[in-house]
Amino acid sequence: MSDERENDQNLTGTSGTDTSEMAVRRAKLDKLRGLGIDPFGHRFERTHMAGDINKDFATLEGRDVAIAGRLGVVRKHGKAAFADLLDMTGKVQVYAKIDTLGEAQYALFDEVDAGDIIGLNGTVFRTRRGEVTVEIKRFEVLSKALRPLPEKWHGLTDVDLRYRHRYVDLIVNPEVRETFIKRSRIIAAIRRYLDSHRFVEVETPTLTLLAGGGHARPFTTHHNTLDLNLYLRIALELFHKRLIVGGLDRVYEIGHCYRNEGIDTRHNPEFTMLELYQSYGDYEDMMRLGEEMFSTVAQEVLGATKVTFQGRTLDFTPPWPRIRLLDAIKEHTGIDWLQVKSDQEAVAIGEKLNLDLTGKRTKGMVLDELCSEFVEPHLLQPCFLIDYPIEISPLAKRRPDNPELTYRFEAFINGWECMNAFSELNDPIDQRERFEQQAREKAKGNEEAMPYDEDFVMALEYGMPPTGGMGVGVDRLVMLLTDSPSIRDVILFPVMRPRG
Repeated sequence: MSDERENDQNLTGTSGTDTSEMAVRRAKLDKLRGLGIDPFGHRFERTHMAGDINKDFATLEGRDVAIAGRLGVVRKHGKAAFADLLDMTGKVQVYAKIDTLGEAQYALFDEVDAGDIIGLNGTVFRTRRGEVTVEIKRFEVLSKALRPLPEKWHGLTDVDLRYRHRYVDLIVNPEVRETFIKRSRIIAAIRRYLDSHRFVEVETPTLTLLAGGGHARPFTTHHNTLDLNLYLRIALELFHKRLIVGGLDRVYEIGHCYRNEGIDTRHNPEFTMLELYQSYGDYEDMMRLGEEMFSTVAQEVLGATKVTFQGRTLDFTPPWPRIRLLDAIKEHTGIDWLQVKSDQEAVAIGEKLNLDLTGKRTKGMVLDELCSEFVEPHLLQPCFLIDYPIEISPLAKRRPDNPELTYRFEAFINGWECMNAFSELNDPIDQRERFEQQAREKAKGNEEAMPYDEDFVMALEYGMPPTGGMGVGVDRLVMLLTDSPSIRDVILFPVMRPRG
């Protein structure tokens, strides 16, 4: 049996009878058309949602309602039938009986299947078993489902198929619907928080001449009319700081970025980033804003600042601990990084510690690997790792008390980086030198080194006020607040390799 056929059987749960079931449904569709009924319906005016009827039963009992949604398994009992009707808010039981509908309408109800979408008018009541129900007085078919739902409505559990056929996943797994509704609420809460702090939402290009503002390999494309090679953006930063130069003192953007890198439980090539910039601020302001924003969003969406993720309680309550990066490196490896003076010395240390340094032969790249391997797994509760070395912070302001370090932090939760922020470098001379240093990094084999952006340096030469800036991985925040172990669980349509 081919993989394609096996996947089709897993999706329908029909063990090889998919074709015959679809044939039965096509025959029912033809029968509806023969009766002069459009099996793909028209507009339907709803008065209530399923969730409303369950929640407000006390006031709706005995009243007529108009609802629409997808049918679950139809349970027939002679001249009566029950089914669940599902919409975005949940499900409510519906009841059809021949005495109420009449023979013609009840015969029509006999042609509907699990998965069909119907609209109905009926009366709210409670059954003898105590279940809130709508007795159907009249109904119409709004969309005939030609494919049966998987596993006779018992759910779609194959993870690969869930991601590939998200529409089916959303139909049969209500907890998945709830995750994506919650994602929407999380993003709305972020916007409310920033809007209330006088930030202005902006939109910047996704197609760029240079892939700057971060360390990552970009996707490339070509614009035919202009005959230009372009990049999909890897970050939002450099355009936002141009806006700070232009006098927009507080800006933010929630948008997609693209990085041509690996795929795992925390990385997808297309992901959602929040970036924000605040004039006359610094990385201390960003720490306060970041911990307050995360705790505010958790409180608004979940009703608490303590979050359970995969069995572990995470406390988002501010203030979060501040830990110096080099102190953490020394604690977990015994290495005093400020005493490491050359790329060769750094590589030798990394090799001694059995780090994978393939394509990573510079001091900054070794430090990044050290942090990932030995420090980050210990950063489970929300905290800030602060004061990163200049080699891996080309856009951050130097610390005057130690020019080898910068005013930069990354926030970690559950061992994951969730924020990256700086006191932004606003010295155009220093910025030009940093870009030149990045060019040397690229020459040494660092494919993720930043390109030289002359226009950005020109913008800084007009004068940019002291600024605090921050990037947030929105998908990872959603993972934490929805108890989702994989980034693919919180992206509606993740990138997938084609079947076969």
